Amino acid sequence: MKGLSRISDGLIGQPMFKLLSRAKEMEAVGQKVYHFEIGDSDFRAHQHIIDATKAALDADMTHYVPSCGILELREAVAEHTFDTLGWRPDLDQILVMPSNAIIDCVMRVVADPGEEVIYPDPGFSTYIAVTNYTGIKKVGYPLRETSHFHIDAAEIAHRVTNRSKMIIINNPNNPTGSVTPQDEIERVALLAQSEGLYLLSDEIYSQVLYDGAQHFSPSLLDLCRERTIILNGFAKNYAMPGWRLGYAIGPKEVIRKMTVLFETMYSCLPAFIQYGGVAALKSDQSPIRERLGRYQICRDHIVEKLNEIPGVTCSPPDGACYVFPNITGTGLSSTDFAEYVLEEAQVALLPGTVFGENGEGHVRMCFTRSAETIEIACERMKAAMKKLARDRHEVFAG
Repeated sequence: MKGLSRISDGLIGQPMFKLLSRAKEMEAVGQKVYHFEIGDSDFRAHQHIIDATKAALDADMTHYVPSCGILELREAVAEHTFDTLGWRPDLDQILVMPSNAIIDCVMRVVADPGEEVIYPDPGFSTYIAVTNYTGIKKVGYPLRETSHFHIDAAEIAHRVTNRSKMIIINNPNNPTGSVTPQDEIERVALLAQSEGLYLLSDEIYSQVLYDGAQHFSPSLLDLCRERTIILNGFAKNYAMPGWRLGYAIGPKEVIRKMTVLFETMYSCLPAFIQYGGVAALKSDQSPIRERLGRYQICRDHIVEKLNEIPGVTCSPPDGACYVFPNITGTGLSSTDFAEYVLEEAQVALLPGTVFGENGEGHVRMCFTRSAETIEIACERMKAAMKKLARDRHEVFAG
């Protein structure tokens, strides 16, 4: 047999799913594992969303639909955009597809192999995964703990070359939970405009905000008609990760090409899933605000407990559903820390380096878990770190 393609050699996938598989293998042989590695939630989707999805199945909404998404959902996205951002996209600016796949589609539509995409480091692992297999060159710009992990337009500007095609921002940020202020986001948007670059604004956590933090979308500068592409979805805002439902808003030609690419790969998203999205966007949003209040309780609880672990420091994030504690005080690398607490404490979390080189010295934990799970996991990690200190002392004494 001849070998596989060079493209397939570059496929690395998402590290969180690899760790999830490993944790599931541990559970299969009887070990209890505490899951903080993947951006899922112990909270279920609201019942009216589940009911709408079931009703669509009962109504036989199981046939092919347009690749760009059903009309009802695109209209709901347009209305929701008006309600939250103050402007209304045209329907042919909207594409319904899995949020994660938007990253792949938009990169392949706007950039050729050898051209550059500038992305946050640390940043979501799919930014790295897509460039790795497509031959698009990844150019990371640093998010620094000393600056609260905020985006810095000057750091991006230093990395723009004649091969640059797109800038990616993610605000609130995964994995750090930082929320960059409006003035800096505006500077990034103006940079993209002056350099003629596309701007992918990953806004998947745009409603997941705490302590009065405010999200600002760069789409307000061009209404997604020239260069800005919004990525958004339902997994985080509405606790619907298993629906795999999201949407892009962008310039019409970009959306048209992305639609053809998505159609080529996937044909269309199931209609009954999309009706769940309609229910999420068109219903009373107060349950979402109530849910965010519960998320904040989880955030505060895990931050308190992490700061009790020897060698670990953690600041409360302003958005998203992750903490990004600094673990340098333990003397372990990010990878070694994650490995140690998985083996010693049965706590599954991610090393910061899966989100880029600047993630070293940190780990990521998704905190949308029950209070009991947070309490037990942190106590187990504390015990594991104390054991590590004792073992080191014994080795040194010996």
